[in-house]
Amino acid sequence: MSDLNKLGLAEARDALRAGDVTSVELTEACLTAIDAADALNAFVHKTPEIAIERAKAADARIKAGDAPSMCGLPIGIKDLFCTKGVPSQAASKILEGFKPEYESTVSQQLADAGAVMLGKLNMDEFAMGSSNETSVYGNAVSPWRRGNDDAQLTPGGSSGGSASAVSADLCLAATGTDTGGSIRQPAAFVGITGIKPTYGRCSRWGIVAFASSLDQAGPMTKNVRDAAIMLETMCGHDTKDSTSAELAVPNFEAMLTGDIKGKKIGIPKEYRMDGMPAEIEKLWADGAAMLKDAGAEIVDISLPHTKYALPAYYVIAPAEASSNLARYDGVRYGRRAQIGQGDGITEMYEKTRAEGFGHEVQRRVMVGTYVLSAGFYDAYYNRARKVRTLIKKDFEDVFAAGVDAILTPATPSASFGLGEMTEADPVQMYLNDVFTVTVNLAGLPGISVPAGLDSQGLPLGLQLIGRPWDEGDLLNTAYALESAAGFVAKPGKWW
Repeated sequence: MSDLNKLGLAEARDALRAGDVTSVELTEACLTAIDAADALNAFVHKTPEIAIERAKAADARIKAGDAPSMCGLPIGIKDLFCTKGVPSQAASKILEGFKPEYESTVSQQLADAGAVMLGKLNMDEFAMGSSNETSVYGNAVSPWRRGNDDAQLTPGGSSGGSASAVSADLCLAATGTDTGGSIRQPAAFVGITGIKPTYGRCSRWGIVAFASSLDQAGPMTKNVRDAAIMLETMCGHDTKDSTSAELAVPNFEAMLTGDIKGKKIGIPKEYRMDGMPAEIEKLWADGAAMLKDAGAEIVDISLPHTKYALPAYYVIAPAEASSNLARYDGVRYGRRAQIGQGDGITEMYEKTRAEGFGHEVQRRVMVGTYVLSAGFYDAYYNRARKVRTLIKKDFEDVFAAGVDAILTPATPSASFGLGEMTEADPVQMYLNDVFTVTVNLAGLPGISVPAGLDSQGLPLGLQLIGRPWDEGDLLNTAYALESAAGFVAKPGKWW
């Protein structure tokens, strides 16, 4: 078999079981593809020795007939996950040289299932960003191009390296994390599938924290079936994470029937934004028509507090980040800046944090510290928390009325060029999260499925939002949408 790196998880698993291919062959194909793709800057710490060692162990397991679904499958791990003995920097200068002595729960579960780690993937610093332009490693680059234009495009953020690597077939799948859309937006930008499970479904232990009440890990894969396979391995109760849910994890793949007859799909009127590109509007209408043709009932719904979601998110997330990142001070954690003679501890803290954090992280820490300060706590932070409760109730009311899933666009546009959204107006960049942040604020599962191309040949995604803990049903609806959309486009290889 040639082009082994182009296989998805399900195809590769079946080929491994049938003895048509070995994990070592799959892994070597991916390692070759990674070495030839430095132009994408997706993999920032390559781990070929670990990969080959795990692949050999996986082959032995498969031969012995004791192999879970993920056994022998080569994947990438986002740099936000702590991986034992391998640099885990969260793409920040302040964590330079940090090699954890422990493994995050999610990456450990994947390793225990026999998955093969190829290396660590690029991302926005501390997961703060929507374009993967805030990384200490430099920008991750999308494998897609606009028509015949050579301009480099963003793979989205913060899981940009994961998105780029999966789309360019450098790995069969990758882990991502999603605080306000950081799995779903990049997945939509590069034409792959990305699911953020219900808050508490995957353990956060060993994942570098950004905003603890919003962060959630999830898989980024080539299709919905692969997402179901990988998600099952990543989920499960963890006593080390107090927010982890003690719930049984179903066999998500077995729930993919494609039958959605009688399902109620809600279309929220508040997501019809002023100035929404006609292509996004059409994609959304087409998606609703596809689900209707598959037997679902399309109903109009209202989520009245949607317009407050972005401002609430950009108060709550920076507030939690300010608190979480306080530990990186050069004493408890992080690299310490060189200090001059006569400098005291205050100067040491100041220099360490000024040198160690990039501009976007500094901006969010300052915003967060401001909204938590004595005079503004009630005016901003407490008000944002109340709004969050109202947003969550909007969704609860809709689901209580019998709606099974909600269909929205995943992003307000297709991928944009690196450097096109300047630092001068960070709000422009924040608007990228307009369709995704509500899902994190309400703790719900959401999935992005590629559904079409824009006029310049770039992928566009649709988002489905599900009931809490109902990832199986959500994946099945996404499976029906994927089957109807028939998206098979791949980027032309230029790297």
